[in-house]
Amino acid sequence: MAISVLPCAISPKVIGLTYVILALIFSSPSSILCSGDWDFDSDILLLHQDYTPPAPPPPPPHPPSLSCESDLGGIGSLDTTCEIVSDLNLTENVYVEGKGNFVILPNVKVNCSSFSGCELAINVTGNFSLGVNSSIISGTFQLVADNASFDNGSTVNTTSLGGSPPPHSSGTPQGLDGAGGGYGGRGAACLTDKSKLREDVWGGDAYSWSELDKPWDYGSRGGTTSREVDYGGGGGGRVMLLISKLLEVNGCVLADGGDGYAKGGGGSGGSIYIEASKMIGIGRISACGGSGFSGGGGGRVSVDIFSRHDEPTISVHGGSSHGCPENAGAAGTFYEKVPRSLTVSNHNKSTYTDTLLLAFPQPFLTNVYIRNQAKAVVPLLWSRVQVQGQISLSSGVLSFGLAHYLTSEFELFAEELLMSDSIIRVFGALRMSVKMFLMLNSKMLIYGGRDETVETSLLEASNLMVLRESSLIHSNASLGVQGQGSLNLTGPGDAIEAQRLVLSLFYSINIGPGSILHGPLRNTTGDAVMPQLYCNSQNCPNELLHPPEDCNVNSSLAFTLQICRVEDILVEGLVEGSVVLFHRARSVSVLSSGIISTTGMGCNGGIGQGILQVNGLGSGGGHGGRGGMGCYNGSCIDGGVSYGDANLPCELGSGSGNDSLSMSSTGGGVLVMGSSEYPLLNLYVEGSVRADGDSFRDGIQKKIALIDYPYFGPGGGSGGTVLLFLRGLALGESGIISSAGGNGSQLGGGGGGGGRIHFHWSDVPTGDTYWPVATVNGNILTGGGFGGNQSHMGEAGTVSGKACPKGLYGTFCEECPDGTYKNVTGSDRSLCFSCTNHELPNRAVYVHVRGGITEAPCPYKCVSDIYHMPHCYTALEELVYTFGGPWLFGLLLLGLLILLAMVLSVARVKFIGVDEFPGPAPTQQGSLIDHSFPFLESLNEVLETNRVEESQSHVHRLYFIGPNTFSDPWHLPHSPPEQVREIVYEDAFNTFVDEVNGLAAYQWWEGSVHIIICILAYPLAWSWQQWRRRMKLQRIREFVRSEYDHACLRSCRSRALYEGLKVAATPDLMLAYIDFFLGGDEKRSNLPPRLRQQFPIRLLFGGDGSYMAPFSLHNDNIITSLMSQAVPPTTWYRFVAGLNAQLRLVRRGCLRAKFYLIIQWLETVANSALGIYAVHVDLASFQATANGYCHYGLLIYAVEEETDHVSSEFPDGAPQDEQQSSGTSFFSLKDETGLVQSQRGSGHNSRQKARGRILDINNLKVLDKKRGVSIALSFLIRNSKPVGHQDLVGLVISILLLVDFSLVMLTLLQLYSLSLADVFLVLFILPLGIVIPFPAGINALFSHGPRRSAGLARMYAFWNITSLINTGVAFVCGYVHYRTQSSRRLPNFQPLNLDGSEWWIFPFALLVCKCVQSQLVNWHVANLEIQDRSLYSKDFNLFEQS
Repeated sequence: MAISVLPCAISPKVIGLTYVILALIFSSPSSILCSGDWDFDSDILLLHQDYTPPAPPPPPPHPPSLSCESDLGGIGSLDTTCEIVSDLNLTENVYVEGKGNFVILPNVKVNCSSFSGCELAINVTGNFSLGVNSSIISGTFQLVADNASFDNGSTVNTTSLGGSPPPHSSGTPQGLDGAGGGYGGRGAACLTDKSKLREDVWGGDAYSWSELDKPWDYGSRGGTTSREVDYGGGGGGRVMLLISKLLEVNGCVLADGGDGYAKGGGGSGGSIYIEASKMIGIGRISACGGSGFSGGGGGRVSVDIFSRHDEPTISVHGGSSHGCPENAGAAGTFYEKVPRSLTVSNHNKSTYTDTLLLAFPQPFLTNVYIRNQAKAVVPLLWSRVQVQGQISLSSGVLSFGLAHYLTSEFELFAEELLMSDSIIRVFGALRMSVKMFLMLNSKMLIYGGRDETVETSLLEASNLMVLRESSLIHSNASLGVQGQGSLNLTGPGDAIEAQRLVLSLFYSINIGPGSILHGPLRNTTGDAVMPQLYCNSQNCPNELLHPPEDCNVNSSLAFTLQICRVEDILVEGLVEGSVVLFHRARSVSVLSSGIISTTGMGCNGGIGQGILQVNGLGSGGGHGGRGGMGCYNGSCIDGGVSYGDANLPCELGSGSGNDSLSMSSTGGGVLVMGSSEYPLLNLYVEGSVRADGDSFRDGIQKKIALIDYPYFGPGGGSGGTVLLFLRGLALGESGIISSAGGNGSQLGGGGGGGGRIHFHWSDVPTGDTYWPVATVNGNILTGGGFGGNQSHMGEAGTVSGKACPKGLYGTFCEECPDGTYKNVTGSDRSLCFSCTNHELPNRAVYVHVRGGITEAPCPYKCVSDIYHMPHCYTALEELVYTFGGPWLFGLLLLGLLILLAMVLSVARVKFIGVDEFPGPAPTQQGSLIDHSFPFLESLNEVLETNRVEESQSHVHRLYFIGPNTFSDPWHLPHSPPEQVREIVYEDAFNTFVDEVNGLAAYQWWEGSVHIIICILAYPLAWSWQQWRRRMKLQRIREFVRSEYDHACLRSCRSRALYEGLKVAATPDLMLAYIDFFLGGDEKRSNLPPRLRQQFPIRLLFGGDGSYMAPFSLHNDNIITSLMSQAVPPTTWYRFVAGLNAQLRLVRRGCLRAKFYLIIQWLETVANSALGIYAVHVDLASFQATANGYCHYGLLIYAVEEETDHVSSEFPDGAPQDEQQSSGTSFFSLKDETGLVQSQRGSGHNSRQKARGRILDINNLKVLDKKRGVSIALSFLIRNSKPVGHQDLVGLVISILLLVDFSLVMLTLLQLYSLSLADVFLVLFILPLGIVIPFPAGINALFSHGPRRSAGLARMYAFWNITSLINTGVAFVCGYVHYRTQSSRRLPNFQPLNLDGSEWWIFPFALLVCKCVQSQLVNWHVANLEIQDRSLYSKDFNLFEQS
């Protein structure tokens, strides 16, 4: 029998429609065949509606109600309270109605199971109660009550007692397979025909979907395995509870299907419908399928309860299958009317059987839950699943469509789609629109057909889409994923893959570590939709350079994976495709673990394909570079040719063979980021961006392991294209952008040629707005692949960039190097022309200009900020060269200084007149004061009147002990000396001493200020000390003169007139004393004593031997008047002047040597002159203070021609502390503590010894030789002998002052050229010490009077020496700068190179100048203080005659 084949193909839609119509005919043939007219439109509507028959007509009215006592055997009345106290067996349907309460007492059983479908209806207006351990057994149980309670252990059981299911339903399976019955879910069927899919086999079908919210059908009976005996379990019954208020369920409400055991299928669950305001309890409500050889499907439960919690539990799962444990009955439905939610849960029973979700009811459901191994399916083609809330899958499966009919499109709308350990399968296309899509270890599998209308699926998650824990979205056709929020693939195994994949409209996409985006799939099946690549075309597809704006999935476009209109893209996983496009994105970040790859996803053949011979020997494919030749045993074949445009590439890489040879390697794909209209704002790469060719070893070797080719050696594929439209690129150290060729076979395959990489920069900023468009620290690779044993490498590909504007060059439009300029457009390095060097100063380097240099001449700058444009001179050099160079500048400066010095000298003469003492002048005989040494006059001479009567009433001079310093102030000894004991009261004297010592002591802050000033400005410290000394002396004088009542004096006249005590001090304020005078009313004839009675006399030196306070013998009227009793005044004055001139030369630290000269002078000159008058003078040291300060002075005593000199040792009978306490007295009369008289000859020639030590040549070694900084400084500032020529010395000092000032200014200018910080260091270490000597010197030169001029000159010398510290700082700064700059010094500097090796010239000249100034100032001071140079004559006669 021949069967003809239709010449035309049948549309899949027609096939699906025919299948549905035939199913409807067989399920209800009478309703269709008996219909008189065939309405085709109504059948089309069946595709979108429930195919179950319409609901049956309303039931007939209830029969009359039974009575409580007579019919039911209870107690009471139905209008009050009816109590059922004993078991009750019913044989027919029963209706009970009343206005009271209905109570079934504990342990009472009401049984209505004598026939299937037995109905028990109770309608009371009061309360209903089912007691403890009581039960109601019936096929149908209806309850209407105000409140109802089902106590512990109570049961309402309709299990397996259901009546007949609705007519025309197919809930009861046919055949002898022992399948389960169906109702809310399909019954299970154990698969015996292995040629069928598991999804195509089930037992009883589901029905009554339209009664989802108010089910009222019986469950179906299960199938049997025997023709003789029906072993199938019965279907579940019906339960309806209509409670006005509270429903309490602590027992069980059951409508389960009956068990079929080992030989029958389980019955399906029945129906339970509950209305109540509130439900509580810990009971159980169940409409589950029965167990059996194959499990029955679950029933249907619907509740309309305003207030309900998770208890009592509600179950509608399918029954277990003993014949196939992995395939339980399908779950039933649980509908909650108040939240409008549908739950399909299978109680974690594994199943392959579906729960049908047909047309969703109106109004829309709020939530749909598919849980616990439930498996739901939307079988109707072109269906829409729309809910207002969420669709949640937890360990469930949701399928759309039929596996054999991939011709439909499905829609899914919800607020949220949540998947956990679940699967969604779509047979056809899916249009999904949700706000939030979360997947946890779940899969969405879309099996698209080849029909263009259902080829593309679209998934939209407007707010958030997250894939976690190996979640997968898979499509074997085209897939679009879009949203307005974020798309996160969080970790390993998470993937979105399709043959053509488009991700669009998201704000951000995060491809986490181990996550994958694929488009197309590497391993595909035959039913997959394969994208067509443009392998044989050299024309660039327009959509790659100018992509469409809509970002829709379009199979006619060239790209296979597109990410469109996404703000930020973070890649930590893998993005792979053949033609990958990133369009209208803001930034793409590829972290270290991220890969964007088109490697090996290009063409097998292509324009530059290699040659593959029959024996398998092949050459590499070409693209940016030629493919490597394949060679074996000397036989070579050429590689693929290069092709494409390096300036705007968009070609696929070529393989080593063609599409018909499966063993050939493939080229790299195309990766495009951005477009000319919408460039990518920023690309950050720490991972890999690759379009490499396929390598034979990597991609093909496993395929040919079982093929025996004797010389098999195919070449590598060529690199593809990386085309980047960018505004900014950051390529990290580990980042790679690669389009390298693949490696050929080791047996002789040639290496693939490199591909092409092009950076098409958009809006490259220029000029002042320039910023680098690229930061490249990683690798950019376009090398050819390695060839085999004898074969060649592929040629390298190309890396190019957009032509750069003026001033920029290279692939990345970098600034031309310093010293070059570029005035044309282009990218070649040779376009950056070198600038001429003849205009560049020696100390200059070409400056970096932002945006590059576009025109000559090239700008430059000096090598350091210390140099100044345009000649890069220092500030000092600019000054020098402004006046013609170093030599001319030096001559001009010298001439100017000499001129100014002469002007200063003339001005000085005009201002102060000629020197008062133009030359040495002899001392006038008979004068009371030696005017050749005027500065030695005491304050007493200045402030007091010179009265002869004062000297005649003078009794004793008591010296203060100590040098009057802050650490060792003046103090008087307690206990009056012997010389004044007869004129003072001892106790009052001690009180007076205490008061004076208190006034003489300094405050702590005075010494602290002195220390601080010593550190900052030492000359000012001397001024501070002198000021405080002067204030201290003035305070003591005022106290003695005005405040003290002279109570210690015995003279009434002295106390009354406040006379008898006077305080005075030497001019240096270091030695003070108190003079005691007679009041005139003592009536003592022995007072005052004569000179000879006072011998030996001690006269103490003022000063301390320092530069500012040299030793000096203070001479006043009292001493002169006293000494005139033995020595003529002129001789005494001459002696004092000569002694002071010699004492000026004594320096502390050199006391031994200098006192040796004093002793010699005293012996040879002084004693020679005084010996004529029987007076002898010795140098002596007196007792030291507690701080070790020792007073020096003269010991004067009378001698005869034959008397021996007094012993060099003073009496030491008294202990040291007693010696110190006795003070230093001017006259040493009857010192009861230690005076020893030594007489030789007559008694009137007595010599008295005083305490202390006479210094002679033999005992000078006992002096303490203290050496410090002052020793070194004494070589610069010291009191020297006069040299005369005062005007010449003043002129030279004026010149040196100006030279000093000029050198200071030049040094500061030089340091300013080095660093402003150096200037501050020199100026303020010590503060302004380097500039003060000039005004101090001018002040000294222009001062009136020798004494004032000498004092100011000493201060000038002090400042001059202090400035040496600042000069040393200048040396250090210059040396440090020289050492730090030596490594960067440039050759061919100007002759005057004061920042180079000649940095020391000005500081050294300044040092020399200051040293010379110091010596000249020493002479100047000596000339001012010593006008009679004969005072230093060693000739006695000359000394006496002068």
